[in-house]
Amino acid sequence: MEFKTFVFYVFAAILVFAALRVITARNPIHAALFLVLAFVSASGLWMLLQAEFLAITLVLVYVGAVMVLFLFVVMMLDVNIARLREGFWSYLPVGALVGILMVIEMSLVLGGRYFGLDEMPAPAAAAADYSNTREIGRLLYTEYVYPFELASLLLLVAMVAAVTLTLRKRKGVKAINPDEQVYVRREGRVRLVSMPTEKE
Repeated sequence: MEFKTFVFYVFAAILVFAALRVITARNPIHAALFLVLAFVSASGLWMLLQAEFLAITLVLVYVGAVMVLFLFVVMMLDVNIARLREGFWSYLPVGALVGILMVIEMSLVLGGRYFGLDEMPAPAAAAADYSNTREIGRLLYTEYVYPFELASLLLLVAMVAAVTLTLRKRKGVKAINPDEQVYVRREGRVRLVSMPTEKE
C-alpha cells in the first residue's frame, strides 16, 4: 500500500468517525468540536487531491469563523438538552427511513464500476507554475459564472430572509426610530431656563 493511500484511509476513517459523533454526541458543544475535527480531516483529503486553496479555505472559513460562531451561540444559549430529546422516539421511524434510503443510494452510486481506482486514477502532477487559486478563479468567472451568480443571489435572499424573520415587533421593547434620530436638532432637545440668582 502506498503512503498516500494509507494517509487517505486514515483521514477518511477520522472523518467518518467525527461525522458520526456529530449526530450521536449528547453535548452540543462536543458535537460542534467533532464537526471541527470533520472539517480538518476533509481539508486533509483536499490536500491529497492537490487542491490546496480549497483545503486552506475550508480551515480558515469554516473552522476559523463559522464553527467559532456556532460554539459561541451554543454556549450563550445554554441549550436544554433534555427538552430537545423529548420528541426523539416520535421522529425516529421517519428519520430511520430517510437514513436507510440515503445508505442505499450511496451504496448504489459508490458501488458502481465507474468509481473504481482504475476509472478514477490519481490526478496528474501539476506544473511548477500551476496555481489552484488562478484556475478556480478562471473556472468560476468563465464557465460557471451564471451558477456562481445564482448561488450568491440565493445566499443574499437567505440572509435578508433571516434578518426579516428576526426583526419582530414585541410589546414592552423600547426601540428608537433611526429617521427621528437623524432629524434631531438642538432646539428640540435642549431647553435653556433662565433663573434669577438668589442671595443668602
